Amino acid sequence: MNIKEQLDLNGKVAIVTGSSKGIGLAIAKGLAENGANVVISSRDQEACDKVAAELTNSGLKAIGIACHIGKEDQRKALVDKTISALGGIDILVNNAAINPVFGPIEDADEAVFNKIMDVNVKAPWTLSNLVLPSMQERKGGSIINIASVEALTPGMGLGLYSTSKAALLMLTKNQAKEWGKYGIRANALCPGLIKTKFSQALWSNEKILQKVERALPTGRMGMPEEMEGMVCLLASDAGAYMTGGVYTADGGYMIAG
Repeated sequence: MNIKEQLDLNGKVAIVTGSSKGIGLAIAKGLAENGANVVISSRDQEACDKVAAELTNSGLKAIGIACHIGKEDQRKALVDKTISALGGIDILVNNAAINPVFGPIEDADEAVFNKIMDVNVKAPWTLSNLVLPSMQERKGGSIINIASVEALTPGMGLGLYSTSKAALLMLTKNQAKEWGKYGIRANALCPGLIKTKFSQALWSNEKILQKVERALPTGRMGMPEEMEGMVCLLASDAGAYMTGGVYTADGGYMIAG
């Protein structure tokens, strides 16, 4: 196969959580543009349907299935509805995440800790387990967990979020190690500061933004669309020998002094 054929996702079914906006939306669009039939998923069915309609009107393949990934019954329904509608699952992008607090780790209460771990760690674990039988049946698949550079180095005020994303990296490595025998690959992508609503508290503060951008080799924050390429690579045959990997797309944040 030439490289274009390797990157072709025609016939593949992809679920992208948290894909009605931000990084998830960009990833879903990139997968669809490469030929995948994409399931747009977030908590709001109307938002999912709107994005799916926009992609479909552009000649791409997409459907919307709402899912609050923090709820067990909705996670199961997402997988069941996808298989019922599209026949199976080849690609799972665990993108949805939360960070409800900013401040010292000692100031957060247990309920907040539990909520972060439920959504950022438990949900990707259980969703991956739910898609496993379909991927086994289809003799392979690709799981892509969206982590963060915060999983690799501690940042002020984001301690619990960082901890959850670090746990996600180890989950990814264990998935890769245990499920390789089924032809299933698992990799993690660690974005840096990306201009989304999720990170607005950081980039809308001019002082913080200038400090970050001065330190970055690229000299700027990233855009959601700049996450598409790596995910499409990891989802496709072009990334067939890539598993258990942790990849940064951070403008050089991890090497900034």
